[in-house]
Amino acid sequence: MSLKERSYSVLIVSAAEKLNTALTGLLPESHYQPVRIVKSISTAKRAWNERSYDYVIINSPLPDDAGLRFAEDAANAESTVVLFLTRAELYDVTREKVAEQGIFTLAKPLTQPLLLLALDWMASARERLRRQEKQTLTFEEKMEEIRLVNRAKWLLISELKMDEPQAHHYIEKHAMDSGITKREAAEAIIRIYT
Repeated sequence: MSLKERSYSVLIVSAAEKLNTALTGLLPESHYQPVRIVKSISTAKRAWNERSYDYVIINSPLPDDAGLRFAEDAANAESTVVLFLTRAELYDVTREKVAEQGIFTLAKPLTQPLLLLALDWMASARERLRRQEKQTLTFEEKMEEIRLVNRAKWLLISELKMDEPQAHHYIEKHAMDSGITKREAAEAIIRIYT
């Protein structure tokens, strides 16, 4: 699926109506949904607890907080990309604080081309995170298969008095003869002997 076909959920944390209007104009529903706008960090935390978002855009400062801690918390989520907007005079200090967490930072005032560029960066970062999520899932699935096969082998060793190589060969042969995966063969053995 190409980037143009992807859809991203967005949480905008901003008390500035002008920026909120500009951002929603740059986030067409066909590419960004849902888009939720909240005007304080406390409301953002509640929104965050309700669901996860692909993008979090924080326009600092907010009425109840600068938003740095919330930005870090959101960036620590495995699948969220954060953009932190700050006043120009605070840019260097803010960027220094949040760059190591992978948070993008822009200085205000902003231009439309700069916001569009930032959205492109965020899409690239989100897709990288998506690939890592798939790799992690694949790794976890493989580890689960190994655990199941080992459990099935130990059941064969204890119940049918096979040695470990015989049990391993039995599982592989059963899978091949039955046209199923080793995992499915192991699960069948586990069902039979437990």
